[in-house]
Amino acid sequence: MKLSSGFAGSTLKEYDCAVSTRWIMNYAAAIGDPNPRYFNDERQEGIVAPPMFPAAATWPILENIADYIEAEAFPKEVLITQVHYTEHLTIHQAVTPGSNLKIRGAIAAILPHRAGSHVVIRFDATDAKGTPIFTEHIGAMMRGITCADRGKGGDRLPVVPHQEETSPPCWELMIPVDPLAPFIYDGCTNIHFPIHTSVKFAHEVGLPGIILQGTFTLALAVHQILNTEACGDPQRIHQVYCRFTDMVIPGSAIKIRLTGKSRALTGTNLFFTVLNAADKPAISDGYIRLKD
Repeated sequence: MKLSSGFAGSTLKEYDCAVSTRWIMNYAAAIGDPNPRYFNDERQEGIVAPPMFPAAATWPILENIADYIEAEAFPKEVLITQVHYTEHLTIHQAVTPGSNLKIRGAIAAILPHRAGSHVVIRFDATDAKGTPIFTEHIGAMMRGITCADRGKGGDRLPVVPHQEETSPPCWELMIPVDPLAPFIYDGCTNIHFPIHTSVKFAHEVGLPGIILQGTFTLALAVHQILNTEACGDPQRIHQVYCRFTDMVIPGSAIKIRLTGKSRALTGTNLFFTVLNAADKPAISDGYIRLKD
């Protein structure tokens, strides 16, 4: 089966969502971060959402993506082959309780890849006044789906710096993954897909069992790095990027490794990877940009 990059630029139906205090607190509880900025509603500044919260806000669109793509000729059958491959998030302003988000989406790029076709969807979230809140680029790998041409839209994707030299890591930390973690994350975030909670479904699609949500693995890494490198201040995070490259099995452990950091013009570049229990990169090319 082939997919034409001519569908790059196709828009998605708009989606509106209201962000509640309970949803923010539940998300923070799901990733096990007790930071009072997410829970203490007596703070003068109020509470804010964790940096990776946008993944929960856009999930209802992705869960029903076939209904949101407005291009009638788009071959919806290719969607069953997709796996989450890349994630890039730019945070313009923190999400806060009472926010009414308007999320507009479009297929940003369709690119050839040795494993199939890399399809990137861009989401732009604004508040009720039209103020930008976050921009998310979610890349799906359509496994076994050949890109019918040379691809389109790659030049419009965000570019992140790469660590140029391999050196000893700045630090690393082992974190156990509770066997119940994917169920708690599923229930508290409303990010539901059965490979993370149904052993039967996971086996039917060829997996050894249920696997941890990729966005959960990323959130664990982001928050550990945030707490270590930025005193837990979520409003210092400007960008997050990674590739999802292997599985994490609940009941095992992950190793978060900060591989490097460098000064930027108005902030700090942080580079990281996450290794699974088999010592394989579950997350590769991890990048965080901190604001000063």
